[in-house]
Amino acid sequence: MSITLTNISKSYGKQKALNNIDFTLQEGEICGFLGPNGAGKSTTMKIISGCLTDYQGEVNICGINLRKQPLKAKELIGYLPEHNPLYPDMYIKEYLLYVARLYHIDKPVQRVNNIVEQIGLIPEMTKRIGQLSKGYRQRVGLAQALVHDPKVLILDEPMSGLDPNQLEEIRNLIIQTGKNKTVLLSTHIMQEVEAICDRVMIIHQGKIITDKPIQEIRSLAGDETVLFIRFAPWTNTEWLSTSTAFGRVIHLTADTWQLSSAGSVEQRTALFNQAFEHHCPIIELKTEEHHLEEIFRQLTNS
Repeated sequence: MSITLTNISKSYGKQKALNNIDFTLQEGEICGFLGPNGAGKSTTMKIISGCLTDYQGEVNICGINLRKQPLKAKELIGYLPEHNPLYPDMYIKEYLLYVARLYHIDKPVQRVNNIVEQIGLIPEMTKRIGQLSKGYRQRVGLAQALVHDPKVLILDEPMSGLDPNQLEEIRNLIIQTGKNKTVLLSTHIMQEVEAICDRVMIIHQGKIITDKPIQEIRSLAGDETVLFIRFAPWTNTEWLSTSTAFGRVIHLTADTWQLSSAGSVEQRTALFNQAFEHHCPIIELKTEEHHLEEIFRQLTNS
């Protein structure tokens, strides 16, 4: 087990940020850690990374008790906080060498050169960190989290401030990194969770309310199958309005219809057959997928 949390609770005064949470993450898992603002995501990540020590419960990193052997456990963790703390007056390579030497890495110059190329920082190497765009500062933060080749990677809002091209590059990097590490990723960009993560945990009011593989999470949105269909513009499709074979039928536009039925009923074969009988060529047909954003709202809207 790479990360194991047991009975973790944390309070700020009278406010309980975490209420007796438990979970385990395995090597090779990329887990999306979701929740509304104030739900306890950042607090959990700070506890796992060793930045917060005033909590109840137990954290183990690759079998090492974080409270009993904090330095040994922290050697295995790479952490990118939500508010990326950097030294703006330092050059990129200067800063990463500083971090590498804090971890007592063998051949730090070689390791920094490798990570700079991997993260895509070479075009900006002549600049001080304070001169970088927000996207490149995020890359520097990710580089410092990876420079010592940790077994566990904690990423709190790593996509913040990235443009679409940078998003794709960092997404691919996280996917590659997650093949031999454990990655706990917090973000408000649901599309990135769906693209990157193979597991999703949702925390709400200090409690884990959902912890499932991404495929199972989508099934939480309900058991209705929805088809959107568009016919050729010159056809008469009014026969659909009187059909009882497709559940609930909605006429969206002159040529476009929405068909909804309970469960996973396969409507497409019958639809193609009836469209053929009525001489109505189908030019577009798609099944609506349940998106994570919709499921997130359903689970946390309380």
